[in-house]
Amino acid sequence: MSRRLCLLLVVALLSWQPAGATPAASAPPVRSDSVLPGPALLADIAVLEQAYAALHPGLYRYSSEKEVAQRFAALRAELGQGATLAQAYLAISRLTASVRCGHSFPNFVNQPEAIQHALFDHDRHLPFYFRWLDGRMVISRNGSNQRSLVPGTEVLAIDGVPAAQILSALMGVARADGSNDAKRIAQMEVQGFARIEAFDAYLPLLFPQISAEPLLRVHGPGRTAVRTVRVHSLTAAQRQAMTPIQPRDSTAPAWRLEMPNARLAILRMPDWALYDSQWDWRGFLAQSFSTLAARKVPALVIDLRGNEGGLDVGSVLQGYLSARALRVPPMRKRVRYRRLPASLAPFVTTWDASFRDWGARAVEDADDARFYKLHDAASDDASTETSTQIAPRAPHFAGKVFVLIGAENSSATFEFAQRVQANGLATLVGQPTGGNLRGINGSAFFFVQLPNSHIEVDLPLVGQFPVSAQPDRGVLPDITVRPSAADLQHGTDAEMAAVTTLLPGA
Repeated sequence: MSRRLCLLLVVALLSWQPAGATPAASAPPVRSDSVLPGPALLADIAVLEQAYAALHPGLYRYSSEKEVAQRFAALRAELGQGATLAQAYLAISRLTASVRCGHSFPNFVNQPEAIQHALFDHDRHLPFYFRWLDGRMVISRNGSNQRSLVPGTEVLAIDGVPAAQILSALMGVARADGSNDAKRIAQMEVQGFARIEAFDAYLPLLFPQISAEPLLRVHGPGRTAVRTVRVHSLTAAQRQAMTPIQPRDSTAPAWRLEMPNARLAILRMPDWALYDSQWDWRGFLAQSFSTLAARKVPALVIDLRGNEGGLDVGSVLQGYLSARALRVPPMRKRVRYRRLPASLAPFVTTWDASFRDWGARAVEDADDARFYKLHDAASDDASTETSTQIAPRAPHFAGKVFVLIGAENSSATFEFAQRVQANGLATLVGQPTGGNLRGINGSAFFFVQLPNSHIEVDLPLVGQFPVSAQPDRGVLPDITVRPSAADLQHGTDAEMAAVTTLLPGA
């Protein structure tokens, strides 16, 4: 989940001077190679470690307390003698990735403007979109001046660095829940889903030797001959101009309903992160399902590809897809604290002050002394392990429903896929989701601002834990469809093509 915070920050320690030195008239611009002194970074690590230990509900979901302590000790050893801003950001990314929580990371869009500019506003953006297909970097859209880099072209190496080595390094900073590597890999593709792509952020940090005019080793689709091609990288602004989904104002529709023919409707939902939106998405869904009913459309595709989650849109959607009340599988909701420790208060921001003090909603957990059980806000007496129900909504859609899913689906879209599959409401088509059946962390967040480097870290506050043992994976599709290099070459939408063969009357 991403929320842009308006943070006014002073970056004095980025221009640190010894005691007694004459202060500069104005601080120099923050750079990726700005040096942060060791004591300042150790103080930052102390804040981060305290925040994680006191607040993070999933800190020990996949690691022991000893393992977590060892990782923080290693972080202190790495940064304790001083480091550049880039080195510190990369080291903290590795630490947060080791928690194996898809919502824990130094969020690119939540960084102070000075840090965003220093780390991410560079001229090293590769001039193409690509996907990782079976570990191979395959171009899906060419934005370079080299016309030969057609979709389906495989990039073997960049300035001598093998693509496999690049992917391996990226996996060390990729965020995902548990052992769900599909999410980690998908996160390191470039498809235009995010304002700041994780790949674009981390590649120059991990491989500073890659130039602004890199030499690519490639081979074209259907060919074995390897050739070299030099390309000009893009600035951040040029990369953003390639994005098919441009920023919208707060009142603009986030989704669209398409009807390519009389037997099919497609509800495209690339984003549920509508926290600051003034658009009436509930009204849009009501109107859309009224239209489907009036036209008696026999099949509906809900396209969630690229959608990491956001608001609980899924509960509303499920109401239109079911003619009966739906049982929501029970989950334990747990938090690590009842009241935010005063020592951490100066370093956290959030959008809801109630997250700082759960009050009577947080009760001691008899099953695990490290947690408090979190009651629902509507009823402090309600058990957190009692199933709730989703009421049906009119007009009910009685046709065939397909949901296009992929590894990007986590958080709210992961939960939606899980529930519609469990209730037999839709056929899931695509690849396994992100998230994890063992539970995820999210719902409420603190944004931890480290006092000296000013690096921001997203910290989820509510852990969901299943009441019975679950496998360490995401939701599996009912029909698996894996796009190929040939699909990228020919512009074939493999998932939609699979759905077409399943439509009534096909």
